Amino acid sequence: MQNTTRALRTLDDLDVEGRCVLVRADLNVPLVRDGDGAPPRVADDARIRASLTTLSELARRGGSVVLVSHLGRPENRDPALSMAPVARRLAQLTPAPVTLAPAVVGEPVRAMARALEPGHILLLENVRFEPGETRNDPELAAALAELADLYVNDAFGTAHRAHASTEGVAHLLPSAAGRLLQREVDTLTAIVSRPARPLVTILGGAKVSDKIGVISRFLQVADVVCLGGAMAFPFLVAQGHDVGASRCASEDVERARRLLSAPAHARLELPCDLMTADLADPGSSEAEQTGVDIASDQTGLDIGPVTAQRYCAAIQAAGTVFWNGPIGESRALSVVGGGETVTALDALGDPARITHVSTGGGAMLEFLEGRTLPGVQALLAPAAVA
Repeated sequence: MQNTTRALRTLDDLDVEGRCVLVRADLNVPLVRDGDGAPPRVADDARIRASLTTLSELARRGGSVVLVSHLGRPENRDPALSMAPVARRLAQLTPAPVTLAPAVVGEPVRAMARALEPGHILLLENVRFEPGETRNDPELAAALAELADLYVNDAFGTAHRAHASTEGVAHLLPSAAGRLLQREVDTLTAIVSRPARPLVTILGGAKVSDKIGVISRFLQVADVVCLGGAMAFPFLVAQGHDVGASRCASEDVERARRLLSAPAHARLELPCDLMTADLADPGSSEAEQTGVDIASDQTGLDIGPVTAQRYCAAIQAAGTVFWNGPIGESRALSVVGGGETVTALDALGDPARITHVSTGGGAMLEFLEGRTLPGVQALLAPAAVA
């Protein structure tokens, strides 16, 4: 687990008034192009909205903001991945004046940053236009630091990457976590260190190898771990079941076998029935499988109705639920994370019932595994603060 014995520096530790703050946000949003020469627009502004709490507080406290983010995975300077659509949408969502810089760093950008008035926002171009970003290039980190007096990281979704804008620059300016990153760290820390019990974990996904660290961790700290989706098939095979043509790698079966044989605190729940489809016609109607042994011409899709009821009973009795894989609802404190899971949650149409929807996929899982996130580690006290 991230070293939480050292306190995370937050906005409360910074004197913002009259100063310029470099804010690393996660504004990596999907874009849509309507055609007919219309400029691209933001298809889903959830990540932009998530950044507003920190941006609004900095403006209220008299600071100006240089905002930096990546967008997609550009090779060199790709006009299709310019931050221009993000700037337009941000300007619609905040009363603060928003200006798009012509580049990430350089003298024209420095001049624009120096001219910022309190409450104003300068959005830099896509930071991944700079090849030094993903290499954590010290020169790029230094150039970013020249733009501001203070640094705030509010991009939890990229905190597991040691990049120039997430880790390098944090050592060059008085730095702290924004409110979004602070809430992520506090919530996820509580999940594994002081959850309201029972702690029920629901995990899905395609491969055990992708989440073996998280499964192993929750088997030690949770009370119940429910597996669904393709994640369950290697465990069923390890127990001696035949899962037909279901997605199931041999190396995942070995990993599952080791987890099944290891001492654990949690009760591991596996499916007792499945939904299947005809291998020759995967688009055909789903069929319920009364057990978990599947014919060779069938492929497993997900848990069946009996398993769903059993998992729901565990979820409804929970004090805390962590969900990474689309199954179940409850009145417990609930934490949801992972891109596909959040998409499924949106489809349910009732996200307000979820206590915390994590903005990090890989970052969230690595944090819960107990791995150090460079972007968070750089913000831990003791360090000089302004």
